[in-house]
Amino acid sequence: MSNSVLEKPQVTDPPPSSAPLARRRLPRWSPIAVVLVSAGLGIGIGNAAGWQSRIQWGLAAALLFVVITYAVTTLVEDRRQARDRVATSVIWVCFVLAVVPLVSLAWTTISRGAKLLDGYFLTHSMGGMTNLEEGGGVYHALLGTLEQVGLATLISAPVGLLTAVYLVEYGRGRLARAVTFFVDVMTGIPSIVAGLFVLAFWNLGLGFGPSGFAGSMALAILMMPVVVRSTEEMLKLVPNELREASLALGVPKWRTILKVVLPTSIGGIATGVMLAIARITGETAPVMLLVFGNTLINPNPFSGAQESLPLYVWNQYKLGNAASIDRAWAGALTLIAFVMLLNLVARGVARWKAPKTGGR
Repeated sequence: MSNSVLEKPQVTDPPPSSAPLARRRLPRWSPIAVVLVSAGLGIGIGNAAGWQSRIQWGLAAALLFVVITYAVTTLVEDRRQARDRVATSVIWVCFVLAVVPLVSLAWTTISRGAKLLDGYFLTHSMGGMTNLEEGGGVYHALLGTLEQVGLATLISAPVGLLTAVYLVEYGRGRLARAVTFFVDVMTGIPSIVAGLFVLAFWNLGLGFGPSGFAGSMALAILMMPVVVRSTEEMLKLVPNELREASLALGVPKWRTILKVVLPTSIGGIATGVMLAIARITGETAPVMLLVFGNTLINPNPFSGAQESLPLYVWNQYKLGNAASIDRAWAGALTLIAFVMLLNLVARGVARWKAPKTGGR
């Protein structure tokens, strides 16, 4: 064997590269510095221009934040990183623009409503009180809202759930397409239209007077499409393998739906129902047409006028005096707390009924 075969190849060093191994990067605290600089410039520009609104200052600061971020990143790093940081900055700006009104609304409602919200306010009605008199309570409106929303939920939740099950598990052909079309149309129906429909059919057509149940029927019309669409999307997320495994064991389809599909998606279904309840709880137009409002306590939702929290807030704020405006803010805070409490209860039920995993 020749020596040339046994010789090891010569290893040569790679030519030196002109590109740097590490690029220049902005420090981690640079976004905070840009925020502070942008806020200072926004305030300065607002004062110099004579802007009275703090919203204008904030918008100017947000625009400066994006511009300064792009300029500084281009100088220190490169344009590719600058475009990436600008996209991230725009996302943060949009997030802040969405959160600030919510925080401002919550803070204003809590600060103005907490002055009157106490045990007396929650356990007394406006019976026997004048509009200018201080005091009174929201008990009659809270009771009316509980009954009206509860009846609307009892009507719409089963119908919406069964409709969604039909569309996902059984629906084929023209009937399913027609149901889907009408559900989509009902999703955008104005609340006043639902109230007018029940008014024409129930009150004028059949001769019934104002009642909480009439308002519940209008609220159920508004709630039903939301329940159908949210439940339908949750049922579609259930893997088909679970259905196939159950059917392969000889389990009937109705029992598969009842024991496998619905428990798997119960968390999303409960959330969808809560979104629908949150939508109808604040409706005022159907209640004004069908329930009329009442300063006295009426525990019977099937006879006589009732009050509700949104209508209570509207009536009290419409009066315009200091005492009624305080009651309106306290009623608004009660309404927000009511929706939050229902949301927490729904989340607890969803967590309780959700299928347990092996890690828990």
